[in-house]
Amino acid sequence: MRTEVNINTNILTWAIDRAGFDLHEFILKVPNVQKWLDGEKKPTLKQLEDFSKKVYLPFGYLFLNEPPKEKLPIPFFRTNNPQATKVSVNVYDTILLLQKRQDWLRDYLLDNEFPELPFVGKFANCNDIKPIVKDIRQTLNLTENWASNFETWQEALNHLSEQIENAGIITIFNGVVENNTRRKIPVQECRGFILVDSVAPFMFINNSDSKAAQMFTIVHELAHIWTGHSAGFDFRQLQPADDPIEKICDKVAAEFLVPEDIFNKLWDKTPSIKQIAKFFKVSQIVIARRALDTGKISREQYFEFYNDYTQREFEKKENKNSGGDFYATTKKRLSITFATHVYNAVRSGKLLYRDAYKLTSLKGDTFQTFFTKHM
Repeated sequence: MRTEVNINTNILTWAIDRAGFDLHEFILKVPNVQKWLDGEKKPTLKQLEDFSKKVYLPFGYLFLNEPPKEKLPIPFFRTNNPQATKVSVNVYDTILLLQKRQDWLRDYLLDNEFPELPFVGKFANCNDIKPIVKDIRQTLNLTENWASNFETWQEALNHLSEQIENAGIITIFNGVVENNTRRKIPVQECRGFILVDSVAPFMFINNSDSKAAQMFTIVHELAHIWTGHSAGFDFRQLQPADDPIEKICDKVAAEFLVPEDIFNKLWDKTPSIKQIAKFFKVSQIVIARRALDTGKISREQYFEFYNDYTQREFEKKENKNSGGDFYATTKKRLSITFATHVYNAVRSGKLLYRDAYKLTSLKGDTFQTFFTKHM
């Protein structure tokens, strides 16, 4: 028996807009929506369930009397623009997902008597970047020129990520919502975000970004942890937003990755962005930024270099075959540390399998295969 229901048409149009779809184009794909809006027909529960999945909306929201007022749970900074009050539904859902994971992990760690992390918010009222950089290096057991010891930037990135996780910071690399490759998170909208917490800080890095450029995002997020401020950012043209904390975190990242004293000596000897980038194992854009910051190139030269370099990187990415190992990707999307805590909780009976499935976005055989064969 078909059960038709009354629905507030304002909720329908709001849901379509919230998901980032054009109303006219959406109706062409789902013609029934126009009939619902015109009052010619009423949707069935099954049709509404399908509709909610298409617009990435919890099913229950469709029965509200008016659209809810959704508020960004963290500040989100835009380069050259005011602080954002709204982001795309893909970014929004990812922030909420990681908040749920963080809430669970925080409670789990406290229940198991894990201590608070001493470095979180340690420099909350500090405007001097040098002690922040020094403390981050000491905490992660890294020397000033640590990256130069590795053959490639990928090796340096892997080592940095391992040291960060060893310090108790959950590090997520993903470019889509959960495991849904149709719900991409554009780099130009979100390079990353950080959820600061004294027990379980979470950092998200957009894995769609160039691998070498991710290094800068990671250290910028570390600076947010040390200064105690959650935030998201787009970092357009690798420029910080016009905000005091963002500027401090930006300077910390630059000094951490490319110490000014060493950079100046290398530039005086060989003023080559490409060669210096190889030494520091960072993106050439990061070196160009450092050259701009230290007055070695002009803003015009920097933006010309940036636009040319990113276009070449984009073309390389377009020509590269997609795909890869799902389980290897899952390790990056979950974080080895977070996944280990979840599995330990399941095995000890402190977490039900159904709840573990929700926390990891893995189900049934996929969950078992991942944890028994790929961890």
